[in-house]
Amino acid sequence: MPDSRFARTPEPPYYAVIFASQRTEGDQGYAQMASLMDELAQQQPGYLGAEFARDASGFGITVSYWESLQAIADWKAQADHAQAQRLGKRDWYAGFELRISKVERAYNFRAQGAA
Repeated sequence: MPDSRFARTPEPPYYAVIFASQRTEGDQGYAQMASLMDELAQQQPGYLGAEFARDASGFGITVSYWESLQAIADWKAQADHAQAQRLGKRDWYAGFELRISKVERAYNFRAQGAA
């Protein structure tokens, strides 16, 4: 059975949006908005999947995968996502870095019997 924490992506090429962030203290509605953004992204044309990690200090990395640069631009402009971006700058992030890259090759490994 595949580990659901890994995004299921097609054969390259496709694009990755790498969002590294440092959270502010307290939730302030962040968890609810993050859940909504995950649901909305999954409905967005060109969305392929995402992987998330956050440590105890609030530093996190989200990598989302997209079919095209246009799909990424459309997601950035989506109204609810645009509102979440504004709130993120105002309330949820002490800082962030966003990078977009083209995935030209991809490899994987799963130990036999591993979840």
